[in-house]
Amino acid sequence: MKDSTGIPGLDKILKGIIPGDNIVWQTDVLEHFLPYVKPYCAYAKSENRKLIYFRFSGHTPFASEADGAQVHVLRPEEGFEKFITQMHDVIGKTGDGAYYIFDSLSELAVQNFSESMIENFFVLTCPRLLKMKCIAYFVVTSNLNSYHATKPITKTTQLILDIYSRDGRDYIQPVKVDGRYSSDMFMLHERAGDDFLPVMNSSDIAEISASEPWYGLQSAPYRAVGLWDRLFIESEDVIESCRRGECSLDTVNAIYLRQLKQIFSTDERMLEMAKKFIDLPELIRIWKRTIGTGMIGGKSAGMLLAHAILKKHFSEYAGIIEKHDSFYIGSDIFYSFLVRNGCWHIRQQQKDPATVYEHLEEAKNLILNGKFQESEKQKFSDMLDYFGQAPIIVRSSSLLEDNFGNAFSGKYESIFCVNNGTKEQRLEEFLKAVRVIYASTMSEEALAYRARRNVLDMDEQMALLVQRVSGTRYENIFMPHLAGVGFSYNSYKWDEDIDPSSGLIRLVYGLGTRAVDRHDDDYTRIVAVNAPKKRPEGNQTDTVKFTQKRVDVLDIQKNELKTEYFTDIIKENPGVNPEMFSVEKEFNETRYRIINFDTVISGTEFIKDMGKMLRILRDNYGSQVDIEFTANFTPDKKYRINLLQCRPQHVRKESGTSSMLPAADEERIILKSKGGLVGQGRTIKVDRIIYVVPEIYGLLPEQERYAVARLVGRAAHFKEEAGKNIMLLGPGRWGTRMVQLGVPVVFSEINTVSVICEIGRMHEGLIPDLSMGTHFFNDLVEMNILYIGFFASSQGNILNEKFLHSLPDSFAQIFPGEKNYGGAVRVIESDDLKIYLQADPVKQQCLVFAG
Repeated sequence: MKDSTGIPGLDKILKGIIPGDNIVWQTDVLEHFLPYVKPYCAYAKSENRKLIYFRFSGHTPFASEADGAQVHVLRPEEGFEKFITQMHDVIGKTGDGAYYIFDSLSELAVQNFSESMIENFFVLTCPRLLKMKCIAYFVVTSNLNSYHATKPITKTTQLILDIYSRDGRDYIQPVKVDGRYSSDMFMLHERAGDDFLPVMNSSDIAEISASEPWYGLQSAPYRAVGLWDRLFIESEDVIESCRRGECSLDTVNAIYLRQLKQIFSTDERMLEMAKKFIDLPELIRIWKRTIGTGMIGGKSAGMLLAHAILKKHFSEYAGIIEKHDSFYIGSDIFYSFLVRNGCWHIRQQQKDPATVYEHLEEAKNLILNGKFQESEKQKFSDMLDYFGQAPIIVRSSSLLEDNFGNAFSGKYESIFCVNNGTKEQRLEEFLKAVRVIYASTMSEEALAYRARRNVLDMDEQMALLVQRVSGTRYENIFMPHLAGVGFSYNSYKWDEDIDPSSGLIRLVYGLGTRAVDRHDDDYTRIVAVNAPKKRPEGNQTDTVKFTQKRVDVLDIQKNELKTEYFTDIIKENPGVNPEMFSVEKEFNETRYRIINFDTVISGTEFIKDMGKMLRILRDNYGSQVDIEFTANFTPDKKYRINLLQCRPQHVRKESGTSSMLPAADEERIILKSKGGLVGQGRTIKVDRIIYVVPEIYGLLPEQERYAVARLVGRAAHFKEEAGKNIMLLGPGRWGTRMVQLGVPVVFSEINTVSVICEIGRMHEGLIPDLSMGTHFFNDLVEMNILYIGFFASSQGNILNEKFLHSLPDSFAQIFPGEKNYGGAVRVIESDDLKIYLQADPVKQQCLVFAG
């Protein structure tokens, strides 16, 4: 079947239309394109060819259903990801040989504030239409797009035609025609009905060309500035005009709102807060520290908002808050990276729960070996020149991360760059860090989280936050004095004097990785803001025993993050000055130091200031918040706090009433616990208990313990039903990386459970992991999972194992023929047996019993 533009004379000068031709029309006035669209539509209709018109801009429509077109209205303002996905769904369903018309690509750039998305759109769409032997019309406005936007279009498309109109006459000049040639093909042609005649006279050519505005050569330096940057430059001009009294407040507000949505956030609640604290000059400062285009992401937005709020409402801000000089890598760089490196189609599969986990390893390998554009690498290199050899951290800052709906705690990577070595080595280290974070978007854990939160189909792109690491260099290590996480609401009340609304702080010595990552063989200092001297450990012996012993630092010589014992750091780095953060103790006639932060807590205003900051942020966020921070102290006990992150804290209201429960028979009590509760109080019927038997599990070899963990995960997802309450009961720590200390499940395996109970029996030195602020605990809180740390030695605590073993075990019915490692896993279904749980975290009491 022959293909045609519908204009025989145009077909003639182009030496025919070839199946798969993508034709790009360039004009200053979109109306000049219309005379070429009507014959195209008429031809498609006459030949019974499917004609698809993608409508996504505000200009005059190019076609309608009356022209025989199927009109598909798309909304790029809802996100490029959704836009391109919907478009490609239509293309896939339409099939081979169709005719297409697209709205102005230049308008698409305006709506997305980004020309890089034109490149991505074209690179994804044009080759597919070529492969499907479709004919497609695209149009761009000559003066709106930079050289960087038009270059990939020129490279990818088969035909480019410039169109002009002067004194009622239409002209066309082919710029690119692949696979065809004639001696007059690239001359200016005048349209005469269905014919096109070359304009032979140089005077006429000059007159016609001069009638159109001349914007300069495509590759001229002044045409290298893209739309995204031009809009910010315009914003700077508006500010200057305002200073001279030459523009209205309405103009400023309109520009401000445009730029806010262009770079800061699309989350409505974040935008409303930003309007109160982030002004137009601040947005321009952010732009000047942004590499690439697109959004800066949730983590960056939260950090900037927190600083702006405290600067306005915290009187001590200038004196104790360390200034930040962060950089931001726009989300468009991530998306373009995926497109250029062949990952886009795999990413599309991840929108479907049925195919979400397919080809993950392939995608990760493509990303980890992916290439950046030279222009991007140059900007990264310039940024590294700014930091010199100061250590930096590259942090994920995705569009959905740290907003009011989703925390993504620990789902994406953050990578330290020690930033030592030659310029080339430091750049390669940085590029590797970026690739690792990009690859983490394809991790099973991150995708499981998105699936569980029903956001697989939302526009999730990865921006990056690049921060200077706060701290001091000692000999060959670099670290801050302390780091931690803070919560405006304390979900763990271990003493009657504690006011949950005053907040909680979790402190570590050195880098904050030990505050947010779970370290099963080490401990941190938990501080209730209103009662900082109250210790959850209970007695003096435990407060000495359960202290932090290892410290995360950056090794300058080895160019890596490493963990060292605190005692070794003191010996090897004489300038550390440990007195403020530790106390000297004697054991077996040997004196040694233990980290306790007592001087920081009792001898400075640090906790008081942290509490004040948390209250201010909470009040202005309109919700509970959690933060990450570091702090550095001088010998005279003065300090600077570096606020690294702020986001909404997920705190749920209490639910359930005790009056709904029958009375508990003493003999039918399964578990009674005092203390060690974290989470939302509740009164529920337990539908399934998955019980890992401590005595049996503790005798298993390491590999079989991993096998047990996989069984637990499968049991937690067996016949998964909404509203079903599952309780995990097992020895040591759930989610541990050290099998000698617990059950090494990953969170995605147990994200269906409602209650998780840790029986303190795996190791004598193990206490309930009151690790508020770790990624694992944030997952528990966000998924509304109740945590119980149970110790049989505590007075009044009961674990009725005899009764538990008397209850019917459904393991064999659920997993017929499966090995159960000597009965290590018991699955107790309560279809016929009524099992209830009542938990009160305020009173720190929990009761589980059979009715």
